[in-house]
Amino acid sequence: MDAAVNGTNPGAAFDPASCPRLVVKIGSALLVDAAGAVRSEWLAGVIADIAERRAAGQQIVIVSSGAIALGARRLGLARGGRASLEDAQAAAAVGQVALAGVWEALLAARGLTAAQVLLTLGDLEDRRRYLNVAATLARLLELGVVPVLNENDTVATTEIRFGDNDRLAARAAQAAGASGVILLSDVDGLYTANPATDPQARRIPVVESLTPEVMAMATGETRSGMGSGGMAAKLLAAQMAGAAGIALGICDGRVPRPLTHFAESGGGTLFQPPGAARGRKAWLAGRITVAGTLAVDAGAAAALRRGASLLAAGVFRVDGGFRRGDVVAIQGPDGTLLARGLAGYDADDARAIMGRKNEAQGAVLGYAPRAALVHADHLVLI
Repeated sequence: MDAAVNGTNPGAAFDPASCPRLVVKIGSALLVDAAGAVRSEWLAGVIADIAERRAAGQQIVIVSSGAIALGARRLGLARGGRASLEDAQAAAAVGQVALAGVWEALLAARGLTAAQVLLTLGDLEDRRRYLNVAATLARLLELGVVPVLNENDTVATTEIRFGDNDRLAARAAQAAGASGVILLSDVDGLYTANPATDPQARRIPVVESLTPEVMAMATGETRSGMGSGGMAAKLLAAQMAGAAGIALGICDGRVPRPLTHFAESGGGTLFQPPGAARGRKAWLAGRITVAGTLAVDAGAAAALRRGASLLAAGVFRVDGGFRRGDVVAIQGPDGTLLARGLAGYDADDARAIMGRKNEAQGAVLGYAPRAALVHADHLVLI
């Protein structure tokens, strides 16, 4: 249903008055043209939007792709620098210098100061490093700086990387304490089907819940072949943001002033957050990596949804070699992800007591059991 029909304006959720701190993600296909050059005129329009929002009191964090594409052009690498991991890392090393220079120059032209922040998955998955990132972003924003974030592709590998800046933007929003995330895209929102191939596809202006049916509408492909995301990555980002109480919008980034266009046109898609997790629980909700998995029965799953702790009696399978305090995933009896939490036991002890009531655990463990396998205070529903 079109926004003009139901009166919904998705972009209004991100006005400075209602969203004091905003993360804006810009993909490679928008920032860099087919020849590998920065689309400077278009980017100047984005920065004009940012300057207006800053003047209205909104703090802005930018998540910018484009380093690999820029570096590949300078190095003459095939496939936009993505033919191999080594090519991508080399292209990123060269491209980050160029990308930072572009942002610095164009922001300075509007009287704004840029800061470059390069992150890896580990910086936001490890709790202590996550808090360090959060503190740095908070101080930069207090000083009136516009942080420009990107994944540090020079050192990231397949095993330790986000792989797309959509999820990086959602995770960075948690760390920055942002109220909203806008993903500038080459499509103007979520559609019921791929609008490039299905003329009957309809845009969805507001998504209140990321149901399996909504998730099935996504494709993992990118139109340009230049980036690494796609609608599937954007929905995962919306899921991560929503778990921390952060609204996320997808809008058409191809227009000259995309943030202004999103605010005024009624286009795009707004993903409303279902909850408002904070602190440790927001960090848990946004985790991408886990050290193991606990599979629980239907009774335990129902208890978790009521806010209870996870007891060993409700667990029927333990996977992985986690240690006490590691983050584990909790799955329902059908394999659906229910929650993430901090394990109260090492994996071997968890296997020993799974399916057993509390009074029977001491004899197996050789010491007095804890109150729960995963305590409710250290658990967040997904």
